[in-house]
Amino acid sequence: MTSEDVSKEYIDYLNGHNISWIAAGKEHVDLKRAMEVLADEFGIKCLALVGGGKINGSFLKAGLVDEINLLIGPGVDGRIGQPAVFDGLTSGASTPLTLKSVKSYPDGAVWLRYLTK
Repeated sequence: MTSEDVSKEYIDYLNGHNISWIAAGKEHVDLKRAMEVLADEFGIKCLALVGGGKINGSFLKAGLVDEINLLIGPGVDGRIGQPAVFDGLTSGASTPLTLKSVKSYPDGAVWLRYLTK
C-alpha cells in the first residue's frame, strides 16, 4: 500500500521486482480505501495484520481491526525505547475488548484472542 504521491521511481522499483501494490489516498495512505480496493479488486475481505506498533495502531485507529491475537511468552523484556503492540494512538483513548478465547501451552506461553467490536 502506498499513497498516490509516491514517486515514479518507487513504482518502477515495485513493478521491476514483481511486487503488487495499491495506491490509496493523496498524501497519506487511506487505509479504509485500500481495504475497499483489496475487497473489490482482489476479493480479499480478511487479512492478518502482522506489522509493528505503528501499522497496528494505524489500522486500529481507522477502525479496521476486529480481532486481536496476542501470544505471550514466559519472559519479560523491559528495554527502554521498544515499540508497543499499538503505537500512535491518541493519549487517553482506549479500545474496549471482549475476550474470545485463551489457550495455554506446555512451555508457559498463552494465546489470548480478543474481539474489538
